[in-house]
Amino acid sequence: MPKITKRVVDAAEPNTKSVFIWDSEIAGFGLQVYPSGRKSYVYQYRTPQGRTRRATLGRSSETFTAAAARDKAKKYRRTVEDGGDPLADKQAERKAMTLAQLLDAYTDSPAFADKAQSTQDLDKSRIKRHLKPTLGKKYVHQLRPDDVRRAFGAIRDGKTAIDEKTGFRGRAIVKGGEGAARMAIRVLRSALNWAIKEGKATDNPASSVEIGHDGNRDIILKDPKQYTALFKTLEQMENEKRLRPQVADAIRVIALTGARRSEIAGLRWKHVSLETGILTLPPSAHKTGKKTNKPRIIGLPAAAQAVIAKQDEGEPDDYVFPPRSGKGPLNLSKPWRQIREEAGLPEGIGLHGLRHSFASYMAMNGAQAAEIMTVLGHRQITTAQKYIHWAQDGRAALAEKAAAHISGALEDKKHAEILPLRKHNDD
Repeated sequence: MPKITKRVVDAAEPNTKSVFIWDSEIAGFGLQVYPSGRKSYVYQYRTPQGRTRRATLGRSSETFTAAAARDKAKKYRRTVEDGGDPLADKQAERKAMTLAQLLDAYTDSPAFADKAQSTQDLDKSRIKRHLKPTLGKKYVHQLRPDDVRRAFGAIRDGKTAIDEKTGFRGRAIVKGGEGAARMAIRVLRSALNWAIKEGKATDNPASSVEIGHDGNRDIILKDPKQYTALFKTLEQMENEKRLRPQVADAIRVIALTGARRSEIAGLRWKHVSLETGILTLPPSAHKTGKKTNKPRIIGLPAAAQAVIAKQDEGEPDDYVFPPRSGKGPLNLSKPWRQIREEAGLPEGIGLHGLRHSFASYMAMNGAQAAEIMTVLGHRQITTAQKYIHWAQDGRAALAEKAAAHISGALEDKKHAEILPLRKHNDD
């Protein structure tokens, strides 16, 4: 019998029946290779009553390695040596665990930590504001699809809405709505899928619940006149003190760069280089960073550089577009709905629609699919970069071409001052 290591796991071949490879150091610790090729770590033991049981420790993966499985097998062995039954303990834990406890375990897990920080923050908020109030006291083994449907309806109908003070000047305003309900149930689905893999749940009652679909992300701004209307509305709302300049400027940068809302709302000064016209977001600061472990490079067209240059520069960790009060990045969702309505933009277009619009203008200017993926920071960038190696100035040049069409909406003399094209002054 070999010691189960990564090399042994990688070399293990499937057969017509499940194959077991047992470890030479820990009795009962083994690798199960299924006919499909799937590989899982197991621990086989005898209960105090003499019954042989086999527990699945977890599926072999990059995150659950042979070393991690060995550590888990040692814990199981200690339980057995102390007269316990690991599988019986898990079953009892499953029956005793409330959904609130499961959600806490989920947010403390390595799988959750693998998500981008912005996603973690949003998911934790949905758990705290929506899922725990509606389902938190339910025992996991008693959770049924009807419970999830009722929770979805409660969140959709605003029954979890709150407006409370958070600190000296801050407020937490949480509204319901169908979109909020959909996102909350998606978090629940992810948590229950994780729980099944960890042996904390046996099924996912949320997976069969119909929650509808998000708005049409194919809606884009096809006409430069729509950008003119957008920029005019931003200026008008600013002048009338109905919109903070930081909010208006953040939306302008999104429109001019194709960046994600979270990337600009959470942008910090340490990410900005106006001298090179580049934003460099570390893996922790953008959506695909956890998967690729690579920084995201955003090329800044001149118009976008000018918007950032007129902000009050703070410390490296300060937000470029700071919120009025409280912690966390700028909230753009609520003001965007009013801006969209007043500008007469297509119903249903979100800030993500500005990103798709930008990509469409890039395509119209001759950018190839791989180039668009790189500028927009899609995860497929890792594949595209194997074949296309282009410099940062090339990335900025493509962004500049697309932004030229968009910022053309600003050429109206009355509105040209919204985005003054001036160089950054280090003084």
